[in-house]
Amino acid sequence: MLLEAVKLALHSIRRNALRSFLTVLGIVIGVGAVIAMVTIGKGTTARVTADMAKLGSSNLFVSRGQFGPGRASSEARPFNARDVEAMRTQLSGLRAVAPVAQSSATVVYGTENRSTQITGTDSSYLTAQDWMLASGRAFLGGEIRAGRGVCIIGQTVRDKLFGRVDPVGHSIRVKNVSCEVIGLLAPKGQSSFGTDLDDVILMPLRAFQRRIAGNTDITRVLLSAAEGVATAKVQADVERLLRERRNIGPGKEDDFTVRDMTQLVETTAGTTAMLTALLGAVAAVSLLVGGIGIMNIMLVSVTERTREIGVRLAIGALENQVLLQFLVEAVVLSLFGGLTGIVLGLSLAAAAAVVLEVPFLVDPSIVLLAFGFSALVGIVFGYFPARRAASLDPIEALRRE
Repeated sequence: MLLEAVKLALHSIRRNALRSFLTVLGIVIGVGAVIAMVTIGKGTTARVTADMAKLGSSNLFVSRGQFGPGRASSEARPFNARDVEAMRTQLSGLRAVAPVAQSSATVVYGTENRSTQITGTDSSYLTAQDWMLASGRAFLGGEIRAGRGVCIIGQTVRDKLFGRVDPVGHSIRVKNVSCEVIGLLAPKGQSSFGTDLDDVILMPLRAFQRRIAGNTDITRVLLSAAEGVATAKVQADVERLLRERRNIGPGKEDDFTVRDMTQLVETTAGTTAMLTALLGAVAAVSLLVGGIGIMNIMLVSVTERTREIGVRLAIGALENQVLLQFLVEAVVLSLFGGLTGIVLGLSLAAAAAVVLEVPFLVDPSIVLLAFGFSALVGIVFGYFPARRAASLDPIEALRRE
């Protein structure tokens, strides 16, 4: 009986191909939108998490001031070399402590020039960031203490100034300072926020302070927790030490901020996942609209085929057989829409992944859920028209023109 109902359903769908296509269009759009949104969202979450990991998942950033409305970080006292030394000697569980001072400047090599970010730091910066060198070497202790005019450049700076030539051993001009290139950083690429991580020049902190910034300020301190040490413990120790050094009394607000990259990664991933779920829920509304469309067309079909239904009932067809026929027709329509929507959604997600440069991550559970939901839509919204068809009076149905 079921096989016969499926044959009748397929025959009816083929007989009204255009109407059937327009009927399932809502299901196709709904399923396709849900799968595309969720797949793109998962890829974006993975991309953001990977980009955050480039900054070091066990890192903490100590900045002056508090961030938020009405809070001016520039008014807070900057850090100094004694603060950095105190963190190195008085805190345990740290793999690296790197002072950071930054400024934008124009760099020149031959006839080429470029505006880029100059970072004053020491060799601990490479350790904290897990940043390898493609060629050359890191700063020597004597160069850091003496403030020598040496630098390590990123891949983007190398490409713009030197092309494919190895820059190690050449000299560039940073502002009005001659600087010998002693190392080339390995590429890290762009972050999810569009920042080019390779567009950077590292200089010894003392050289940067004397020749570029003109002061002894340290705007940030980069900390890296040792393996097996919780970043939450390191954060608490740093906050306690800095409150003591900056004479912040009990009950007073910190004039610095310690940001844990682990928490930041979790927060960012949670936010993108929530946005993905929201977009998926909005797209799922199309499934509801598609279900209503199926019910509407099936009701029209029942009206158009009243005489056919009456003939079947008059020659001995049971109500359950008529009910099954129309119910199967609605389910076949919705399943066809679901399959088409899955293909469409995955195709759109794959194309978007290429354009947005995010991983193409298919979640099988979402595909199965969308397909199952499309079948459920067919059953729920097809039942009422099918029930109406099965309950027709054969005599009244045969009298209908």
